[in-house]
Amino acid sequence: MTSFDVAEHAGVSQSTVSRALANSSAITEATRARVIKSAEELGYMVDARAAQLRQGRTGTLAVVVICRPDEPPSEINPFYFSLLGSVCAAASGQGYQTLVSFQASADQLFGKYEESGQADGVIVIGTTSNDAAWRYFRSISADNRSVVFWGSPFDDLEWIRSDNYEGGLIAARHLIAAGYRNIVHLGAVDSPQRQFRERYEGYAQGMTEAGLEPRLQQVDYTDDRATQGHKAIRALMDAGDPFDALFVACDSIALGAMEELRASGISVPEQCGLVGFDGVRAGIHTSPPLTSIEPDFDVAGAMLVANVLGASAMGTAARPVAERRVPVRLLERGSVK
Repeated sequence: MTSFDVAEHAGVSQSTVSRALANSSAITEATRARVIKSAEELGYMVDARAAQLRQGRTGTLAVVVICRPDEPPSEINPFYFSLLGSVCAAASGQGYQTLVSFQASADQLFGKYEESGQADGVIVIGTTSNDAAWRYFRSISADNRSVVFWGSPFDDLEWIRSDNYEGGLIAARHLIAAGYRNIVHLGAVDSPQRQFRERYEGYAQGMTEAGLEPRLQQVDYTDDRATQGHKAIRALMDAGDPFDALFVACDSIALGAMEELRASGISVPEQCGLVGFDGVRAGIHTSPPLTSIEPDFDVAGAMLVANVLGASAMGTAARPVAERRVPVRLLERGSVK
């Protein structure tokens, strides 16, 4: 069934059918109603994608999830799946479909979705430990394409991040208010994860304003997240320095730390309070449930989509810097007294 069939059925020209179905103001309401009725009776469907392509748009956004090399998607930090869902929902709210790919191998990276006519822009999220992937997408962005990044290791890119400093400050203040004093941060200040340094700095400010000494237990960010948590707890215990609470740079590390604390006979939250960061759903099901700092995922998705659509409409070099920080909140569960 074509628009010519609709035109014959409605007794109008094919161009009138096209204008009527595109809501052109040049068509009277009576004619538009007759065309729509004919289209419905014949089962004619408008090819929305073809119409968008004629307007120079695809109606699609590409979302790339960067993985660690040789890491199956099922083992990706669950935070990124929550973020992915919020991006897809925000795109849908703007009338866009999403094209999702998981990329890891340096020889199989692809970001030229605009040139190939597959998408109007690209949103990149995922682990910053894959240096080759981030450098590739950095080069893609340099060519004035519409690319926006979550938590980029490079400050010269169009990035969106959680308000990490505020999150670290909230975590420290919450633990101090609960009566803990020997509070250690499990994280890193020299890793590609820029947000880790920001979370430490917020925690350090909270400790300092309470007259307490900030303490950092570095994690080995080359390990998987759970192993980072296990190793950090063992290192703390081997050092013999007392601690009664932990603020951990992300929930996946915190879950590993909680397992190691339990294996070492240290009860949470009685002997050790624990706060993570990311608000992953798995934290609800631990024993006790994990207290965490959660970014507003709805806002995160909306900001990423708004930024990439702004880049698509204006050109990355021309548009002003948009809002970059996603607000965070404390999820009070059971791992703090």
